[in-house]
Amino acid sequence: MTRLLSCLLPLLLAPSLVAAEPLVKETQAIPIGTRLELMVDDFLQERLEGEAALRLHKPQPQEVVLVTDKPWEGNTSAYYTVFRDDDRLRMYYRGSHFDEATKKSGHREVTCYAESRDGIHWDKPELGLFEFEGSKQNNIVWDGIGTHCFAVFKDTNPACEIDARYKAISRGRPQGKRGLYVFKSPDAIHWSLLAEQPVITTGAFDSQNLAFWDPHRGEYREYHRTFVNGVRAIMTSTSDDFVNWTKPVLLQYGDAPDQHLYTNAVSVYGRAPQIMIGFPTRYLPQEGQRVEPQFMSSRDGQTFHRWLEPIIPETAPQDRSGNRSNYMAWGVVALPGQDEELSVYATEAYYTGPDSRLRRFTYRVDGFVSLAATKQGGEWLSKPLTFAGSQLVINGKVGAGGSIRARLQSVDGQPLATSDRFTGDATAQTLTWASGKPIAELAGQAVRLRFLLDDAQLFSFQFTR
Repeated sequence: MTRLLSCLLPLLLAPSLVAAEPLVKETQAIPIGTRLELMVDDFLQERLEGEAALRLHKPQPQEVVLVTDKPWEGNTSAYYTVFRDDDRLRMYYRGSHFDEATKKSGHREVTCYAESRDGIHWDKPELGLFEFEGSKQNNIVWDGIGTHCFAVFKDTNPACEIDARYKAISRGRPQGKRGLYVFKSPDAIHWSLLAEQPVITTGAFDSQNLAFWDPHRGEYREYHRTFVNGVRAIMTSTSDDFVNWTKPVLLQYGDAPDQHLYTNAVSVYGRAPQIMIGFPTRYLPQEGQRVEPQFMSSRDGQTFHRWLEPIIPETAPQDRSGNRSNYMAWGVVALPGQDEELSVYATEAYYTGPDSRLRRFTYRVDGFVSLAATKQGGEWLSKPLTFAGSQLVINGKVGAGGSIRARLQSVDGQPLATSDRFTGDATAQTLTWASGKPIAELAGQAVRLRFLLDDAQLFSFQFTR
């Protein structure tokens, strides 16, 4: 008997006889409820299998929407902010010009304003607020401290006072009081200082510094530029009242290399407010001071996953290879009647003149990064999670002959429900289920979600009621 057991023991322990998918049963499951989840990071990911990987996507170039051809604008107009405000879109930007002959600024810097109903055709209204060369017939919306990089947002904080419904942050240095100043407006047009002194003084602020209300975390957050050992970097801090801020800390990027990062264009992604996205500008001073935007995302506002490939390369339509000629504007907007795409904006022709331009680009909705698999197939397995609702909706695109399927399984790997194959292209496809329990019965339980793909891309998913 002893001899028999000694012969059988190696067989009993052979890898081929051990479960192919050993999963440790974890007691803590991630609650996702009915929130939309994007495939921009590995926060929910346990592992990838087969020919599956996360793939970065680039926005597609569209039309030029703005040319800075007014006397108070010019070839160094920059630092654009774009956001939706009810039935209109608002834009703020610096009006400035560099005279190639004298190698000096052609005029003082001013903050300009434009608005649009469709995000494509923009008007520069004559505001009548500030004089330029003897006339107030211009779209100058602010003139004074902070015109270099005046960044505006609409404050959705429920406790926000009416006269400060719109807020802004910008660099200033009057009488040596260098730092970031904050501003308020009741109507997005008429502005005043919210505090007489700079509210943040740690950093280097020659960039598009910005701030916003974070509804998911219930606080204000700002992002600004600094230097670390001679390398341009980004800092962040938070506030309860927009005046008193925590000590700024540097952003972290995991194992991504240290690179010069100029602007940041960070915002809360409105469709999934637990996620922040940003378009930091990589600055290449040794290559003719070129700039190229990247994409990054975060769950906490400080640690970001930053992709190294540029999302708008120099080869995008034209005039992006020169000095600082490829900045992203701050803002991701859905235009009227275009529910399946998002618009972003980027600059071109900076310095080359006689003007500079802003061009629109489009993403598929949620389309920054996808879970993608080749025709050989691949799988994505989640960490233990809990959900609410009775349906699973996906944003996916499938190639000819390919498919996407979803499977719910117990934490230790036992199958509970499997969907039918999805074979189309849809931004909001409700899956049907081929076998197993109704998924409503699994709501609230710790489960794992598995996606099985072949020749397909998955951009986001959401359990719904």
